[in-house]
Amino acid sequence: MKVSKEEILHIAKLADLNLEESEIDTYILNLQDILNFANIVNNAPVEGLKETIAAQDTYNVFRKDEIKESMERDELLQNAPEKQEGMFKIPKVL
Repeated sequence: MKVSKEEILHIAKLADLNLEESEIDTYILNLQDILNFANIVNNAPVEGLKETIAAQDTYNVFRKDEIKESMERDELLQNAPEKQEGMFKIPKVL
């Protein structure tokens, strides 16, 4: 795909970039390369390929959501520096 100097200057203005005159040709070539690669990827043959999410067969392993017995509240609060109404009391943050 051909990219014009006006398009590069417009994109630079949108991105609030101050391009030097000597940089414009480099940006034109780089953007053309990116767009050409995107076009190759866009036109890649995908018929007959099965859908994949990742290159590897790994997946998240989650534990079962089971209810387990917990410690008693008094036991949990025994080392608290301060407690109030059966809860940890902490200093105000604000």
